[in-house]
Amino acid sequence: MWMLLVLLYGVLKGAREILKKKALEKNTVMEVLFFYTLFGFILVSPDAPNAMGLPVKYYFFIAIKSFVIFLAWICSFKAIKKMPISIYGILDLSRVLFATMLGIVVLGETLGICQTIGLLLVSGGLLLLKYKKNSESTREEVPARYVIFAFASCMLNALSGLLDKILMKDVSSSQLQFWYMLFLVSFYGLYILVSRTKIRWQACKSGWIWLLSILFIIADRALFVANADSASKVTAMTLIKQSGCIVTILAGKFIFKEKNIGYKLFCAGVIIAGIVVAVL
Repeated sequence: MWMLLVLLYGVLKGAREILKKKALEKNTVMEVLFFYTLFGFILVSPDAPNAMGLPVKYYFFIAIKSFVIFLAWICSFKAIKKMPISIYGILDLSRVLFATMLGIVVLGETLGICQTIGLLLVSGGLLLLKYKKNSESTREEVPARYVIFAFASCMLNALSGLLDKILMKDVSSSQLQFWYMLFLVSFYGLYILVSRTKIRWQACKSGWIWLLSILFIIADRALFVANADSASKVTAMTLIKQSGCIVTILAGKFIFKEKNIGYKLFCAGVIIAGIVVAVL
């Protein structure tokens, strides 16, 4: 069951990348981030009665997780706004490498033969994308800082996934989601006030942002429930999450009319093969 929940998260994650790209066409990064998290908090607010009563230390740890995601989303939204969605979707798969290292070093998880082969295939698919000659290249078309933003987001998201696994041992999914969203919208609100970033309030009428928030809440609840299952592993979960890459690549072709989709699908195919092998 936990694998199916993580697979649902992965597919919805791919759909969310498309919605982010659409929302960013007419809105700034900070407008989308603020209203995205605000709407998400509104959607989980009915859980408030079930979210109370946590020991003080857990509020602190959830705040840390929220701050990690606060930084991760700033990086990822800046990258998504400036690079082809199909390339971002494949670069985002590199979080597998970061999460695997964290799972092994921090949680003491071990890699079996299948997971080792799967990780090698995932790494190979990323290298194929990077070193393909005479093809659309992230280095040629996208400023280096946005590629760095994408990788920074992957590293921070991997750290967030590790914190989820640790927190879900003692915190319920409704408690984690409520406080996580409250801290997150607070961080973006404080950032806007301190930096005096201008926000156009008409952005709150964007249907893309509302839909993005709805899918986010559904996907995160599925992921939190999966994390609560003692049988779930961070390394395997991270691999399964990357199934959303296919969604972003197909969106690149049919929605955003991007090029070299065939080769990107091949690279993603190698990576997805690694995911399948890893969960056998």
